[in-house]
Amino acid sequence: MDLTYTAADLAFRDTVRAFLDANLPSDLQKKVRNHLRLSRQDYVRWHQIVARQGWSAPAWPVEYGGTGWTPTQRHIWEEECARSGTPPILPFGVNMVAPVIMAFGNEAQKAHYLPRILNCDDWWCQGYSEPGSGSDLASLKTTAERAGDHYIVNGQKTWTTLAQHADMIFCLVRTDSTVRKQEGISFLLIDMKTPGITVRPIIMLDEDHEVNEVFFDNVKVPVQNLIGQENKGWTYAKYLLGHERTGITAVGRSKRELLFLKKIAAEHYKHGKPLMQDPVFSAKIASLEIDLMALETTVLRVITRESHAPGPEASMLKVRGSEIQQQLTELMVEVLGPGALPFDTDYLEGKADHAVTGDDAAAPLAGYYFNYRKTSIYGGSNEIQKNIITQMILGL
Repeated sequence: MDLTYTAADLAFRDTVRAFLDANLPSDLQKKVRNHLRLSRQDYVRWHQIVARQGWSAPAWPVEYGGTGWTPTQRHIWEEECARSGTPPILPFGVNMVAPVIMAFGNEAQKAHYLPRILNCDDWWCQGYSEPGSGSDLASLKTTAERAGDHYIVNGQKTWTTLAQHADMIFCLVRTDSTVRKQEGISFLLIDMKTPGITVRPIIMLDEDHEVNEVFFDNVKVPVQNLIGQENKGWTYAKYLLGHERTGITAVGRSKRELLFLKKIAAEHYKHGKPLMQDPVFSAKIASLEIDLMALETTVLRVITRESHAPGPEASMLKVRGSEIQQQLTELMVEVLGPGALPFDTDYLEGKADHAVTGDDAAAPLAGYYFNYRKTSIYGGSNEIQKNIITQMILGL
């Protein structure tokens, strides 16, 4: 594999940079670069700016509104977005449910949902995990019983990211309890405004409302909202998880955070010298940077296999990507020491122009560190991913 950008790739990068320089609102850039909290409006605003350019779904086929970019161009786009500090295009619609609809949905479902996902007219959330059914997802208990032209859904989902903003949820539900647990699951698309749905917030250690419990009490879902065949949902779920795990890798974002880490390490001193000049600490940064470079090379190898959907390699990317993200936050806190302790929610939520401590860079980092403990758990815990790697790649 040739990792050198061609002249055409470099010209494409210049085009992307010009677009970002001209169109990325400065207030959104400030929030992202300073680790401040983003609102629903922030996410939708950026998504729709990109959608007007026709770039909101780079990996989609052209016939559905994709860009026709090469894997290298998609990598450049993601890298430049991370470098510039754009809000992310949330993955639940574009990168998770949309590929399932394209691969397994009917023509009516494609015609209705895909344009709305492309433009962020619908905000999607993911109804997979349940109490007692996290990594062992196939043990889920939320049921969907057929009643004429509807399913009646009862049960509970948990850790549902940003469900408080969602218009739609894609759900795994049990439609047959008499067969092996993986064989009785179906994949439903559910309107969050349907009577019987309750969203209850889960407030985390950093006092942020990011995740939720979602309850279904006799919720009527049209049969036409079933994706593919009844009881084949486990196949569709695994297909989706491959896309999710590849996205969790977030190499571009980690490269931006590495630059931030180096910046604060150059600004904080130990024994009269910048911490970046401390041989022990600089060795930690060097080791992490080498790991990140290796991960980026592996990502490029995987994404250039255009003819293949994400396979077990996605588990490998998820493990290393999440570990590197956690290591970055750990080193940030190590740089600051006790300076990372103050926690200023008013600054994080944009209610104050500066942190009460006077150190704007430090104010979000304790919450950032604690929040990123999740990366080795969501999308299937890293322990589960290692089992997949052992069985499907190593053949053990």
